[in-house]
Amino acid sequence: MDLWTTSLLKKGRPLLSLLILSASIGLAGCKNINSTNPSETATANMGDRKAVSFWVATDLHYLDKGLQDGGQAFQTYVNGGDGKLLPYIDEITEAFVYDIKQQKPDFVILSGDITNNGERSSHEELTKKLHRIEKAGTAVYVIPGNHDLFNPWARAFKDDKQIVIDSITDKEFADMYGQYGYDEALFRDKETLSYAVRAAPGLWLLMIDSSQYLNNRKFGFPQTDGRVAPSTLKWIDECVKSAAKEHASIITVLHHNLLDHTSMSISGFKLNNSQETMKNFRKNGLNLALSGHIHMQDIRLDPDPSQKSADSTLNPVYDIATSAFAVNPHQYGAMSFDPNTRSVNYKSVPVNVEGWAKANQISDPNLTNFKAYAEKSFAKGSYTKAYNSLKESEFTEEQKVSMAEAMSALNVRYFAGTAGSRAADLKDMPGFKLWNQVTDGFIPGYIQTMIAPKATDNINLQVNLTER
Repeated sequence: MDLWTTSLLKKGRPLLSLLILSASIGLAGCKNINSTNPSETATANMGDRKAVSFWVATDLHYLDKGLQDGGQAFQTYVNGGDGKLLPYIDEITEAFVYDIKQQKPDFVILSGDITNNGERSSHEELTKKLHRIEKAGTAVYVIPGNHDLFNPWARAFKDDKQIVIDSITDKEFADMYGQYGYDEALFRDKETLSYAVRAAPGLWLLMIDSSQYLNNRKFGFPQTDGRVAPSTLKWIDECVKSAAKEHASIITVLHHNLLDHTSMSISGFKLNNSQETMKNFRKNGLNLALSGHIHMQDIRLDPDPSQKSADSTLNPVYDIATSAFAVNPHQYGAMSFDPNTRSVNYKSVPVNVEGWAKANQISDPNLTNFKAYAEKSFAKGSYTKAYNSLKESEFTEEQKVSMAEAMSALNVRYFAGTAGSRAADLKDMPGFKLWNQVTDGFIPGYIQTMIAPKATDNINLQVNLTER
């Protein structure tokens, strides 16, 4: 869920009126539940440590194609949503599978909101795709997000009707995604769906379940804010001790953000107990988190080097929020890890839908020219929202159009993670300058957030993990 949508929901506006700008095995501490893990022998050989490549994607919001007929109900839902390109989400996901098979990363991380609204059949169809990925030689590790479990918003769409359908429970999630992390976990947290896995010799992943879903059905809607449970923080302590025995590096993965990725005061994105979690991470030497949830591409560092008040004595911790896979520019993070130097590299990469379409002889022009189509679709939604916000203003029609065009162009770059470094040309647009005359509403603050310069690159990062 993006910033604009969240701000409007907090004002009580109906979701359909929105247009985008935008674990049965437990342990008290850290009990080893998989001592016969196949990679354990390789890990024991400290000299057998080669660089690995891996990808991270988040917020797939996959919707089973069989749950929608393209009719009025589905179109209304999509047009009133938050920018997810749901009419083509099956094809985009297929293109991702194609990219993985072509480039063969060692493993892939999916960090939550892997389904649109937790529909059982969406989970079932997605696991079939993940099975094909693993069959091709790439491991998959998954955690849930706030959309994936106990979701009372699970719907199918037929003609002009939305039909309530089944979602799944936490226990069913662990079963359905057993071969995508849970069955090979070294350690499981008994309170949540968090687990630790040895992803490669010398590299552990702490897959942290930050979502709060147990009351969703009682509330009648999915709870969007997140936290790391106190028991999970203690579990992390014990897992770090075990990883240290192997001198293994650790990357943490969670759905909600560890750090603020916007200067706007909007709750629900950053962990409710982010300070406590950050304290735990620093104590344990965990200096890289991979997150999602906020839907835009953004990399933050704490302490922030651009802040004069930053405490330089604190060990720096990075939080990479990879943009939503379901939202333009439909990208993932391509990463590598060198166990000899403990160096991690990250770069955002768009999924190659055009290449997949060509390889499969698909003629749909929206897919054969996907990059242009997806950007145009996203920009149109952004334009409409900006223009509608100006309807009651005293600007002329020409000025409103100019302002909406400038806002749309900026939002496209913002979600791609390039607005802070590539906004100079937009600032010179007449429509952009006119926004300075608007003082009310959400947009002025949103603009300032989008164009704020940043010391940290949003789409590239090189960082060395803590030595143990």
